[in-house]
Amino acid sequence: MTRPDPRLTPARADLAAAHLRGRVEAARYVVGDAACVIAEALDLRQGPGPDKGLLTQALYGERLVVYEDEEGWAYVQLDGDGYVGYLPAAGLLPQRAAPTHKLCVPRSFVYPGASIKHPVMQALPLGATVAVHSFTGEFARLQEGGFVYARHLVALEAVAADWVAVAEAFLNAPYLWGGKTWCGIDCSGLVQVALQAGGISAPRDSDMLQAFAGEDVSALARTRGDLVFWRGHVGIMRDAETLLHANGYFMQVTSEPLAQATARIEATGGGNVTGLRRIAPARAR
Repeated sequence: MTRPDPRLTPARADLAAAHLRGRVEAARYVVGDAACVIAEALDLRQGPGPDKGLLTQALYGERLVVYEDEEGWAYVQLDGDGYVGYLPAAGLLPQRAAPTHKLCVPRSFVYPGASIKHPVMQALPLGATVAVHSFTGEFARLQEGGFVYARHLVALEAVAADWVAVAEAFLNAPYLWGGKTWCGIDCSGLVQVALQAGGISAPRDSDMLQAFAGEDVSALARTRGDLVFWRGHVGIMRDAETLLHANGYFMQVTSEPLAQATARIEATGGGNVTGLRRIAPARAR
């Protein structure tokens, strides 16, 4: 029997999702409750506490299943990429109005009224999903209160024509292990959020992305949108020679010649390129 990937399997020795009965051993099995994120981004951690390792982030409006809520920490599985971990329960609410739109810029603000002169209530990240009640001038009024600049929203089903351009909008954003927003993002987070904007539901980590992306095209001429992989790292080709990637060397999203990045990564112990892969058109929704 194949051992389930713990990153994607809501199971512990004392508790597991009900649908895993018969596949994993646990003291009890629970169905779980639907919920969604109401914070700009919640850190999904390895354990119940702010000192536990950061796995990824759940963004505003993201849907998930809560399997346990204890002492302010919820044990959850994200609906989108299936990641499992612990979130601060205060940043969650039960399922709410169905989303109609999503944020199409790296970051935008929610105001209490239809004016940029109002104090900011909250910030939203790229990919945040919202339910729009109506449009007022240049603003969208949200079902649950607050106004967002309407040009920063697109219909939920909208697809970015060039997902690499979405990634390029994060140029110079700070590096954060496990991050997925302009305030901090890592290499695979950058690829995932950009692909999602382009209508491609992608997995979270670089090893998952390498398996997901398709056939290796190392023998072919490189082109815009090709993904370059190292052990534990991934970057995006902007053109045949230029790599865009969030990296811990510069501690930000940078653009540099692929040859330069390859030489540095090898020299600093990151190893050689393990693959050059091209996203198959069939991956799009």
